[in-house]
Amino acid sequence: MIDKLEKIESRYSELEHLLADQKTMADQANYQKLARELSSIMPMVMAFREYKRTVGQIQELKKLLEDKHDRDFEDLARQELEELTSRKKELDEKLRDFLNPAKQEQDKDVIIEIRAGTGGVEAGLFAANLYRMYTKYADKKGWNVEHIGSHISEGGGVKEVIFSIMGKEASKRLKWESGVHRVQRVPATEASGRIHTSAATVAVLFEPEEVELQIDPKDLKIDVFRSSGPGGQSVNTTDSA
Repeated sequence: MIDKLEKIESRYSELEHLLADQKTMADQANYQKLARELSSIMPMVMAFREYKRTVGQIQELKKLLEDKHDRDFEDLARQELEELTSRKKELDEKLRDFLNPAKQEQDKDVIIEIRAGTGGVEAGLFAANLYRMYTKYADKKGWNVEHIGSHISEGGGVKEVIFSIMGKEASKRLKWESGVHRVQRVPATEASGRIHTSAATVAVLFEPEEVELQIDPKDLKIDVFRSSGPGGQSVNTTDSA
């Protein structure tokens, strides 16, 4: 595994040099191709470099603990060694996942819900700004955006807006956007120049995949009853409810 990661890191360094070369910049088609390759392997290379730093720190601590030191220092060193060993294990699993495409997260379409929070009119404007930001980012990435529904508020803002985004790596890049977003600014409607704090919540949901559902009739339980009370002819003698 290490040999393979060393080769990928070497390719990463090579790509960095190529992208800084004027000749590469002159050929935009090739430049974009190399930039995409660099972007695709960057997370793996960053994790591998952290892995190597962690391994180096573990080795230094082990060597340091071979000599005699005061008890407090040794306890602190052993605690740090334990944390580094745990981190090394996490990074090792992460790198193995990078090298195993079957374990990598699959692209999924996402549904995004933006709702204005505290802040009144300004919160609605902030929610509308967030909506425009995400849609423009999606357009830049070449993703498809489908508007699902919205509730417009006064002043050109939105109380809530729901839309879906479909495209390569959309879920990977947008899933971390969930949560409460806040902004501090002086609204255009504020005459005295006071700073207002506004909030909006963003929920990023994975669009469910369509599945074929088959129900075995043997698994169904159907209860029928006879009606009670006055009624028409034979109402109390047939399973009519």
